[in-house]
Amino acid sequence: MATVDLTTETFEETVTKEGIVLVDFWADWCGPCKRFAPIYEASSDQNPAVVHGKVDTEAEQALGAQFGVTAIPTLMAFRDGILVFQQAGALPAPQLKQVVDAVADLDMDEVRQKLAEQQA
Repeated sequence: MATVDLTTETFEETVTKEGIVLVDFWADWCGPCKRFAPIYEASSDQNPAVVHGKVDTEAEQALGAQFGVTAIPTLMAFRDGILVFQQAGALPAPQLKQVVDAVADLDMDEVRQKLAEQQA
C-alpha cells in the first residue's frame, strides 16, 4: 500500500478510523526526512493493514502547529483514533518495525482506561 498524503481536510477522518495509522510529518527541504522516506514507503508495502500517512509541514503548517511538531521528521502513531506514539527523528527500518509491532500489540481497553484516568 502506498503512503497517503494528509491535509487539514483529510487528517482527522484518517486518524480516527479503527486500526493503526502512522503519520510522518516531513518537509521537502529536510535531509533526514528524505532519508526516512524510502524506509517509510517500504513499511507501507510490508504492512498493508497499517495506513501510512504523510503531512507536508510546509503545505500544512496548521497541522504541524496543532500537534506541536517542532522538529522533523516526526512520526506519530494512532490506534483506533488515539495518539499512542510520537517521536521526532528518522527511525531506521528495524526501529520502525518495532513501533508498528508495539502499536499492534497494545491492549486498547487498557489504553482507554489509562486515558480516562488521566482525564478525570
